[in-house]
Amino acid sequence: MLLKRLADAIDDGDVIYAVIKGSAVNNDGALKVGYTAPSVDGQAKVIAEALSVASIKPETVNYVEAHGTGTALGDPIEIAALTKVFGARSEKKNYCAVGSVKTNIGHLDAAAGVAGLIKTVLALKHREIPPSLHFKEPNPKIDFAGSPFFINATLRDWTASETPRRAGVSSFGIGGTNAHVVLEEAPVLPELDLSRSSQLLLLSARTAPALEAMTDRLANYLQQNPGVNLADVCHTLQVGRKKFDYRRMLVCHDVADAWSALVARDSPRVLTQVQKPRARGVVFMFSGQGAQRVNMGRGLYQSEPKFRAQVDRCVELLRPLLGFDLRDVLYPAAEQIETAARRLTQTAVTQPALFVIEYALAQLWISWGVRPAAMIGHSLGEYVAACLAGVFTLEEALTIVGARGRLMQGLPTGAMLAVPFGEEEARLIVRDGNLSLASINGPRTCVISGAVTEVETLESRLNADGVSSRRLQTSHAFHSALMEPILEEFVQIVRRAKLQSPAIPYASNLTGDWIKPDEAVDPRYWAKHLRETVRFSDGLARLLAEPERVFLELGPGHTLCTLLKSHPQRQTDHAGVASLGAVGQGEEQQALLKALGQLWQAGIEPNWGSFYEHEKRRRLKLPTYPFERERCWVDPAPRKISKSEIATSEPEPVSTQVKQQNAHATPALSAPERLVRMQLEIISKQLKVLQSKR
Repeated sequence: MLLKRLADAIDDGDVIYAVIKGSAVNNDGALKVGYTAPSVDGQAKVIAEALSVASIKPETVNYVEAHGTGTALGDPIEIAALTKVFGARSEKKNYCAVGSVKTNIGHLDAAAGVAGLIKTVLALKHREIPPSLHFKEPNPKIDFAGSPFFINATLRDWTASETPRRAGVSSFGIGGTNAHVVLEEAPVLPELDLSRSSQLLLLSARTAPALEAMTDRLANYLQQNPGVNLADVCHTLQVGRKKFDYRRMLVCHDVADAWSALVARDSPRVLTQVQKPRARGVVFMFSGQGAQRVNMGRGLYQSEPKFRAQVDRCVELLRPLLGFDLRDVLYPAAEQIETAARRLTQTAVTQPALFVIEYALAQLWISWGVRPAAMIGHSLGEYVAACLAGVFTLEEALTIVGARGRLMQGLPTGAMLAVPFGEEEARLIVRDGNLSLASINGPRTCVISGAVTEVETLESRLNADGVSSRRLQTSHAFHSALMEPILEEFVQIVRRAKLQSPAIPYASNLTGDWIKPDEAVDPRYWAKHLRETVRFSDGLARLLAEPERVFLELGPGHTLCTLLKSHPQRQTDHAGVASLGAVGQGEEQQALLKALGQLWQAGIEPNWGSFYEHEKRRRLKLPTYPFERERCWVDPAPRKISKSEIATSEPEPVSTQVKQQNAHATPALSAPERLVRMQLEIISKQLKVLQSKR
């Protein structure tokens, strides 16, 4: 049992069994005739004081958990003290039930008071008054008929009246210490706010068998409580349970869905992982142009207020730069989807749109307690990383990204082709032509960029040679010689910003190493970044040099996670998680929750208070931890009886032998019982030896 301020318990969504309205303690030992003698005045004063502290009238109390000594002297004095207080304001008779937990479990000495308190709290919780057992007739010295009280001898419903259900609990100690507590039933709390359409259910245990047992228990609980609030179940598991090595997660949308998945456990949605406690840093990875799609992030825009607020903020800052509301392109009406899709292929629109979604995603993750220890971006994605690192303010970043897209849009169209070659082979391909090596994404993954006709010629030649290649979803030849006409103008635009040294380390696309402060604040660095090769693979290598990193991709799709998983320097302890993946609008929330669960499985602890900031959740009484019982009793070695003891011992009567045989035929005894039996046998034999020596 935990005591907590009522307001705090309500705010924290705790299970509230009852409310302590008031309490009092006194000592009347100096006024009594004897050390153990009870006193009417002392008991009456402490009861009256507790009621006064609680600001409760005694006639509104429905039940009193008495100290109940069970003696001819003590019980009449206790009822007399209660009557003195309760009868002072009202002449109503026999309206308040009296009982004592001692009829159930006996006298508990110093624990008697808390036992009575626990019993009364549970009675208020279940709205039932338990019976006083074995009651036949009252003590003749107690005038129950003329008092407000009666002995409750049967289980009865605790019906409500004009006031909440209330009770008093008395405990009187030898020596004159008297205590009384006034309780009231827990308040009726308002209906909970609506929650997300999907929920993240997390389980963890110390061992694999315990995790299976915990899963079984929760599945049984959900089956027996189909009307339980699933959001409260998940919240309780997230904030009310310790985290252990064996971890299981599930994204589900209702109780029936959770139950069926937990029972089967063969669904790909039920993910299990063993994670030893260790400090792990998170790497934010921001995708570049080519991953965009209409309605990217729309599911989060509708369900996550923090994501929506960041998108709205960015869109309002971009409105005077773009001349239109970017949300009309990102989240168009159904009849405008095709038009929006065509507009989103324009570089001037694509780049600001991707920046907005990735920045809003990053801020959402940070608000949930997932902060980057390092970052990397692919082409445009490096601008998001630089903004989060403090190189640009958000306003400056949006201005630069908007100008970057506009300047690129004004150049001749181009094309980009992904080829299965390493850097050396790719450079040989572009050496004698007008093509450029745009990016190095992996040891055998590069992108070549240039004029449309040049790229088409290369694509045809590769196909003829049986080499597979893939055209990217871009309108221009980024990171190629075709970008050179806009470089000087772009330098002047970047020069207007007050660039700052990065506060968070991130890998540079230009060098494939950590960004240096003098590079980040140099406008010409960003012009070179626009034109030169993106060394993304080298940047990953630098980040993978740190062990146990967790890589989180922020943006639509999972291209960067795919590149990470295929990187030769990746170790098994480098986890890759995609925020959205290649999912549709309706599945984005599920994908995000899955990513959150995967981070938790990898050892990252989210800030659950922030996760539930925009909704009110309560803790539930869920199945407890399935402790694995292990017998640790040490059995004593059998005692060897000497020949002299056997010779001097008297033969036992036949009837005794029969009894022993019957005893051996009984079911197996527990270890303590066997030890006691053995000790008794040894004592019996020793007594017989002593008797024979007399």
